[in-house]
Amino acid sequence: MTMKVLGYAAQSAEAPLAPFEFTRRAPRPDDVVLEILYCGVCHSDLHQARNDWGFSQYPIVPGHEIIGRVTAVGSDVKKFKPGDLAGIGCMVDSCRTCHPCRDGLEQYCLEGCIQTYNGIDRHDGEFTFGGYSQIILASQDFVLRLPEGLDLKGAAPLLCAGITTWSPLRHWNVDKGSRVAVVGLGGLGHMAIKLAHALGADVTLFTRSPGKEEDARRLGAHHVVLSEEQSQMQQVAGHFDLIIDTVPYAHDINPYLSTLKIDGTLVFVGLLGEVQPAVNTVPMIMGRRSVAGSCIGGIAETQEMLDFCAKHHISADVEVINIQEINEAWERMLKSDVKYRFVIDMASLQQGARLAPVTAA
Repeated sequence: MTMKVLGYAAQSAEAPLAPFEFTRRAPRPDDVVLEILYCGVCHSDLHQARNDWGFSQYPIVPGHEIIGRVTAVGSDVKKFKPGDLAGIGCMVDSCRTCHPCRDGLEQYCLEGCIQTYNGIDRHDGEFTFGGYSQIILASQDFVLRLPEGLDLKGAAPLLCAGITTWSPLRHWNVDKGSRVAVVGLGGLGHMAIKLAHALGADVTLFTRSPGKEEDARRLGAHHVVLSEEQSQMQQVAGHFDLIIDTVPYAHDINPYLSTLKIDGTLVFVGLLGEVQPAVNTVPMIMGRRSVAGSCIGGIAETQEMLDFCAKHHISADVEVINIQEINEAWERMLKSDVKYRFVIDMASLQQGARLAPVTAA
């Protein structure tokens, strides 16, 4: 049976988020149903709601950093049981048969992975709705187990900000002694620092703001380089194995390329769009340096990251808000006025006078 659920949605690119009642599909035999406890607020939620990327379908219920408690499971489910704590990240399905999917890289599914919201369900053709809501359901193969010891509020952003930075660290084989730099200290950047530090890397933050040094060191950075100070940039020439660039808007990456070692890589995880100004290929050619991109991680890799975070007591630095504060939070996020991730306490949805209990339809 389908379920009527309350959430918060954008009805158009110009509309603020507001309460919205909608219908969740009937659970399938392999589905896990979660009561949502916490949902992280990602910059991409705002981009999608405001159609910044040009493919939004309305209404949109955002949210893809979801922590919840299992309330029901389908007849074929073996991995979860009611009462378990679990999570859902940026995707809820993929074709499962292409080469990337078979290799555990569902995020690169050749048919396109199914986004947790603003996606189209492969089975019924309906649009997906995200975690700014009471409940969500997905196949057990796209639900993550929450290991003991993780702070639930701080775990929510791990399902996007965490895995987005963990995946390149693992792909480029960062371990003890690696020299890693992070560009930008926001939701992604602060997780990149924490994770690289825990892997044993020597970690540097590139920033334009001297005021960020204290916080960067608290998070695990060993060094801070002011990227607009030429003398400081010269001191780290040819230094880094990997640079993780978390800045979500167009910016000049040319000054960073000469700080890479031979065979070093700068990887974009925040910017979607054209690189401006253009990349000068001279330092790339003369040092066999690479510019690359990386997108979240597969389900197995995400589970690996969660287990690693529990073992090393890592979670995101968060500011918990009520769902009724979401529009103000988005405006603050645009001003970088958060350290470092907003997380919605979904119990606040119960405070709304328009709340409807989850009902079968």
